Amino acid sequence: MTAVLITGTSSGIGRATVARLARRPDLTVYATARRVDALADLADTGARLLPLDVTDEASMRAAVEAVEAAHGQVDVLVNNAGYGEYGPIEETPMQRVRAQFETNVFGLARLTQLVLPGMRRAGRGRIVNVSSMGGRLVFPGGGYYHASKYAVEAVSDALRQETRPFGIDVAVIEPGLIRTGFGAVAASSLGAGADPAGPYHRMVAAVDAAMAKSYRSRLLAAPPEAVARTIERAVVARRPRTRYLVTAAAWAMVHTRRLFGARLFDAVNRLQFR
Repeated sequence: MTAVLITGTSSGIGRATVARLARRPDLTVYATARRVDALADLADTGARLLPLDVTDEASMRAAVEAVEAAHGQVDVLVNNAGYGEYGPIEETPMQRVRAQFETNVFGLARLTQLVLPGMRRAGRGRIVNVSSMGGRLVFPGGGYYHASKYAVEAVSDALRQETRPFGIDVAVIEPGLIRTGFGAVAASSLGAGADPAGPYHRMVAAVDAAMAKSYRSRLLAAPPEAVARTIERAVVARRPRTRYLVTAAAWAMVHTRRLFGARLFDAVNRLQFR
């Protein structure tokens, strides 16, 4: 049995991933969240439940030790926990920026550090980091969120090269717009981080409207199950790809940014968010 530890499973992508992976007889899935009571119904899928706060050292250690006590090591770590902090670079309070990085980057990095010794002893392992198309391109109003995902991409690229000699694979999942609570959280932070009478109020209103429209779109946004299917492929593949873009719209935007270059992509954004 392969032991799979997944962070941030109380909703959205994490919950859908637990529901999908727990059906597999070859996997033992550990669903985690800060509050275990938020996961109670996931026990019906066959998943095992653990409390885990990726901003708390003791909580992370306890979760890893529980899995290692049962299986010897964490075979697969899915770093999914994260959220979007939106707002103008100038006006977003730094304590909110730090909190964003504590969850999206530092928690991911520390939990990875904790599982790696067991993986190295076993001579195998897999780390699946949930990034975003926002780790490959940037929209106005999302600079700090995008910065956290660019950091996840960089950490993953270094980690993949460092751990391959030990039989450990690293894959990055890059979802586009996914119909979860992420959009609502991002929109809430966008309003909270900006001065309604400040110099960026028009940009904030335009970004807010564009986000709401995009997340409602059946063409642009996909359900969390689409990401869960991709995570499953990354978990069970004999040789996982380094990156998995999720949704056709994400693929189009990432490659448009690459082909356009910065100036032309900026010009397109100015038209959209003016």
